[in-house]
Amino acid sequence: MKKPEKKFFSNGLGQLAIPIIAICVLVIFNLIRDPSFFGIELLHNNDGNVVLSGNLISIINGASELAILAMGMTLVTAACGGQDISVGAAAAIAGSVFVKVLKSGQSIGAGTVILAFVLAIVVAILFASFNGTLVAVFKIQPMIATLILYTCGRSIAYWINGGATPTVESGIINAIGAFIPGIPLPTPVIIVVIMAVLFKLMFHFTSLELFTQSVGINGSAARLNGINSTFIKILSFMILGVCVAVAGCIGVSRLGLINHETLLIDIEMDAILAVAIGGNSLGGGKFKLSGSIMGAYVIQMLTITLYSMKVPSTNVKAYKAIVIILLVVIGSPVVKKWFEKTISRFKNRKPEVAAKGAGES
Repeated sequence: MKKPEKKFFSNGLGQLAIPIIAICVLVIFNLIRDPSFFGIELLHNNDGNVVLSGNLISIINGASELAILAMGMTLVTAACGGQDISVGAAAAIAGSVFVKVLKSGQSIGAGTVILAFVLAIVVAILFASFNGTLVAVFKIQPMIATLILYTCGRSIAYWINGGATPTVESGIINAIGAFIPGIPLPTPVIIVVIMAVLFKLMFHFTSLELFTQSVGINGSAARLNGINSTFIKILSFMILGVCVAVAGCIGVSRLGLINHETLLIDIEMDAILAVAIGGNSLGGGKFKLSGSIMGAYVIQMLTITLYSMKVPSTNVKAYKAIVIILLVVIGSPVVKKWFEKTISRFKNRKPEVAAKGAGES
């Protein structure tokens, strides 16, 4: 009996083909253009601490908020078959709450920072639950449901701090946004690793990954198997809310202030693209979290590459759009199907050629 042929893009490595190829192409291009592009240096920052510096550090550091949001966006996409376009606005709200609590005390100590962070997470989860309820209970398409918060979210962030852009000066906040004294790696990079480990542990010790994929593939069948699809969808939004709060707090800590208009502006589009570049279906179902993280670094590497080529900042988005369109088209179901058919045809031709050669001899 002939074994069923395994499709290339259905296995783990095949799903990561697009981000891996994209990273390889960008690495080769930059090494040809400038062999020292990925060079890393040890420098002393303004505080006198030894820190790592270079384009590679800028890439992994600059993509931190995007990578964190891409993790949460992957779950929402997988469970709901749609995307949350309000993550940038929600991050501004979480960041505003974070600053509001920090400014409420006489001094900014470790306890105040922890309280501010916890309250930012709680507020972000509440807004995410609102989005999740619209999607899971009222059956509103995710992009339409989250359009409400996308439209008014930054106005809410503006009201929280009375329209001001207060600054926060604290060694702890500086350490969160930049470097912890004695550790040369940027703190946001460490936070990304922690978040990725937490997701890995969550998937390992619970059935969330399986339930999320089941709901995304066929919600009706999942319900018949005892899975509460409504709860899974709302939970995916709540987890995204935690990611939003973490990203918002990192963004505030980087700048040392809250600017509701510019904090993580347009990051929702990059988060959706990171999920798509990572080989995940935007229609829901099976997902690969590592692919979305790699997609975030592809986008940031492309951005740093364009800036290093002296491309004007006004033109960067246009060039990014062209490259990302190519990546998304290459990873589309039509191209994947054609690629798999070509591989299958090539494999089937080999036995025919071998048999023909044997017959002639």
